[in-house]
Amino acid sequence: MSENLLKPKFFSCTQSTELAEKIVKEYGANLGTVIISKYSDGEFQPAFEESVRGRRIFIIGSTHPSSDNLMEMLLMCDAAKRASARHITAVMPYFGWARQDRKDKPRVPIAAKLIAKMLETAGATRIVTMDLHADQIQGFFEKPVDHLFASTIFMPYIKQLNLENLTIASPDMGGSKRAYAYSKHLKCEVVICYKQRLKANIIAHMELIGDVQGKNVILVDDMVDTAGTLTKAADLMMERGALSVRAIATHGLLSGSAIDRIENSKLTELIISDTIPLKRESSKINVVTCAPLFAEVMYNVQNNTSISDKFLM
Repeated sequence: MSENLLKPKFFSCTQSTELAEKIVKEYGANLGTVIISKYSDGEFQPAFEESVRGRRIFIIGSTHPSSDNLMEMLLMCDAAKRASARHITAVMPYFGWARQDRKDKPRVPIAAKLIAKMLETAGATRIVTMDLHADQIQGFFEKPVDHLFASTIFMPYIKQLNLENLTIASPDMGGSKRAYAYSKHLKCEVVICYKQRLKANIIAHMELIGDVQGKNVILVDDMVDTAGTLTKAADLMMERGALSVRAIATHGLLSGSAIDRIENSKLTELIISDTIPLKRESSKINVVTCAPLFAEVMYNVQNNTSISDKFLM
């Protein structure tokens, strides 16, 4: 087998081109060419403009709404499978639809499992993603899943802030495990927000478990959507005597008026990764790239070397 045949190829879905370019630059490679043909009714067809036969290929694309982003990933996996790619690794920095990971009321889907099966049917032989909304989503796959932790990229940022009286906070009970992991590494205290919702994205009541008086607080979460929870938590903590409140969220969905809400809140800053393109610039939003992390993991996957240190805090 020739050396050239062993080299991987890299392709990007439309929505993640900027991040994909950063990743492959870190890897020391170039993006392959994909042409997207579009029909007048909105249907589209991706086509690889170079051979992928016998290669490991990496298809990079987050699957945040609209559903076209997920559909493009599926179609590209299917195209690669039918073009005789040897391994098809779906690199999904943000795994969309992950909030539907269980039946929390009657007659609803488990969308995360459905998407796992769709990806496998389309031809994905491996999944690389970061900060799933729920760890157990890995169990929905019959193929290997490399679930990376964004703490790898956020921890250096936190340390360079040199904050005294640091406290880590979780914006809800579900994120307490993540908050405790950060606090263990930073050797600081933890507080938790207890919230009750009227319905999705609407909070009826929020209470604080723990003391933030005289503390510099950092809220940690896997995603920020409407920013309602984070801004309400920041307001509550400042009322309880916090010196400052920052927030770290891996995936910046920032839908609707989320950015305006952040700008008008008591948050000092919001730190996010670039798994999802930022809709517009804001003086309160700082973006930390995840490209070096994904490039290193992809290199190790290609060369069959360990990536276990990227699963640990």
